[in-house]
Amino acid sequence: MEHTPPPLFRTGPTPLTRLLMLSTLSLMLLVADARFNYITLLRQATAVVLYPLQRLATAPAAIGRRISEFFVTHGALREDNQQLAARNLELAREAQQARALQQENAHLRGLLGVRERAGMPALAAEILYAARDPFARKVMIDRGIQGGIEAGRPVVDHVGVIGQVTRVYPWLSEVTLITDKGHLVPVMNLRTGLRAVLAGTGDEGRLELRFIPLAADFQTGDQLVTSGIDGVYPPGLPVAQITHVERNTAYLFANIQCKPLAGVHNHAQVLVLGPMSEKPERPPEYDGTAQKKRKKGG
Repeated sequence: MEHTPPPLFRTGPTPLTRLLMLSTLSLMLLVADARFNYITLLRQATAVVLYPLQRLATAPAAIGRRISEFFVTHGALREDNQQLAARNLELAREAQQARALQQENAHLRGLLGVRERAGMPALAAEILYAARDPFARKVMIDRGIQGGIEAGRPVVDHVGVIGQVTRVYPWLSEVTLITDKGHLVPVMNLRTGLRAVLAGTGDEGRLELRFIPLAADFQTGDQLVTSGIDGVYPPGLPVAQITHVERNTAYLFANIQCKPLAGVHNHAQVLVLGPMSEKPERPPEYDGTAQKKRKKGG
């Protein structure tokens, strides 16, 4: 009876034989691939089959990299937003300063034009603060006796009259605005040439013409300038514009309201005008009685 070994102990080619066979097969595949490109399709098919496995193998690293990039990008964006917000605030501040400088330059050019038109010496000053009295319309400027300021000098801006210097200190001066109650300015109507007295009411932005007869030719929209007859304000400086005219026969005088053209709330720089040119002295009063007596005596 023929005896066959069990499958567990079945033997095959020797290791050396296997090595030779596999080496020969490898050489044949290399030659076939290098010379005839027979393995290209097989390689592509293998790559297609292995691609999902490669993606699965690299997925954890890719996910970790993207998560880290997300947090890094989020932090970088937050920092960039903070820097951009700070830069935006800085640019807004610079833009506001630029607009303020443009307005101030335009105002200063207007003041230079006023100085040339006035034809008299003038000193530039800056408004520091308002007076402590809430019922008075007064401001303090940064020039005083040491700066060549004298009491009684008119104060103007590039539009018109603001007020008058009423008190002088060594380095400061007090300016009473034309809107102060009781402050009077002799004015003239540009349209008709009629003269009048403009008085402050104590309210900011409101003036009134006093003691104007009902028949006087004053109309809404008329512009009032300084008449110059007081010897303080030079003639021709804009002061106010008539906003309301009411004539009631029950009263002796007309109710005429005006608004000032200039104002300290517009700008901080003002001009203090110098003294007006000296006028000739007033001639002596004519005494007709004394002259008649001299004639009779002769």
